[in-house]
Amino acid sequence: MQILVLLLIAAFVAYTFQRRDERKRIALLASHLGQYQIEKLMETLTEGYMRALGESDPARQAQIWSMLTTTEAALGEQFNRFVLGFAQVAEQDARISKLPLSIFYTGRLFPASTFDFRKALSLHAHGIAQALEGQPGQSTKDKAFTLLAEVYLMQHTCHWFCKSKTVASTRLLLRHQTPYAKVLESVAPGTRRAYSALIAR
Repeated sequence: MQILVLLLIAAFVAYTFQRRDERKRIALLASHLGQYQIEKLMETLTEGYMRALGESDPARQAQIWSMLTTTEAALGEQFNRFVLGFAQVAEQDARISKLPLSIFYTGRLFPASTFDFRKALSLHAHGIAQALEGQPGQSTKDKAFTLLAEVYLMQHTCHWFCKSKTVASTRLLLRHQTPYAKVLESVAPGTRRAYSALIAR
């Protein structure tokens, strides 16, 4: 009975520290993201792309694609500014656990089992910029598909920073009906290689 009580106390203490760590991370990210409309721009693009892809009239479809270029440019510009701002955060506050489940203070106690969120954001900024630029001969549809994958992967990393990889992957699946592995497969090869190297254990 005494052991059970001790285990319950230990579990409560661990939960309290974990929640405190998560709240700190969420507040840190929100303090930087709150200056921009990145999430709103992502939603506008996603809805716009779906509308364009579902349009049977080529002229109307081309019009929708054209209208979205302003939103694409705004997303790229705002995300770059966000990344530059977050780059000023101290390294110990920007570490992400590579473990499936987050453990409080992993960055301070076991830095080798973490990666730098700032580097991940820089990688995402490059991937998004490349996707916005497009590739020679690439169709508008393929460009949109790649950009969405880059944006979804970036969003997954942000959720990973706030919670854990498992939670981030679950949110990705619920929100976009897309598995994490599929998103990673759909980004540009350069992004996939750099990202895989960064998060490798």
